[in-house]
Amino acid sequence: MNPPFSINVVPVTPLQQNCSIIRAASGKVALVDPGGEAQKILDAVKQLDGHVEQIWLTHGHLDHAGGAEEIKRKTGAPIIGPHKEDQFWLEGITQQWAQYGHPGMGENCAPDQWLSDGDILDLDGNKFNVVTTPGHTPGHVVIYHEGVKLAFVGDVLFAGSIGRTDFPRSVHQDLIDSITNKLWPLGDDMQFIPGHGGMSTFGKERANNAFVADHITGYKGAAKQAPDHIAQKTTKRWQ
Repeated sequence: MNPPFSINVVPVTPLQQNCSIIRAASGKVALVDPGGEAQKILDAVKQLDGHVEQIWLTHGHLDHAGGAEEIKRKTGAPIIGPHKEDQFWLEGITQQWAQYGHPGMGENCAPDQWLSDGDILDLDGNKFNVVTTPGHTPGHVVIYHEGVKLAFVGDVLFAGSIGRTDFPRSVHQDLIDSITNKLWPLGDDMQFIPGHGGMSTFGKERANNAFVADHITGYKGAAKQAPDHIAQKTTKRWQ
């Protein structure tokens, strides 16, 4: 039996953001977080003999949404997500890239549909669930497939780390609550593709992540230990 869809990850922009190409067996494609370098993404889709049907955004930061409008113009695919609370980020992408030293890397984005907790996305019969996960941004969402056990987590969670919360309207405790209340219940065997870096599983992060391991958060009654860090380090990466 062939798998219901394939996944190819294309790093884009100077921030090396993971744009995921979800290709259904029919060739229909959903793009998750096309942050920039739209033609590079479209070339990758062409190599897969696919055609873009939908564009899904986990949140409104420049390196996740900057290429969405160009791809929409070239393919006609609707832009879906994130939650409406990230509208202010999407309306400032052009300016943000210029301030970051890369004018023209991306452009402002106007979604055709906002996402809310409990929504379901459909790619040629493949059903993907949506949970709202504020903290890194107020309108962040995570998209996952229950049967395949795969989640697209944007910048909520990374292998060994979590998203930054030093941006406007970021809230650190909201991020921790999103991870423990929305992601961990999906199961330790849930694999995830983060916005930057390599894949991991929720189980591995519950065991080892220096910010949200069970012994840090006390999840499910785990004995809490003092974390071996004081605060997240601020870098120039939009994570």
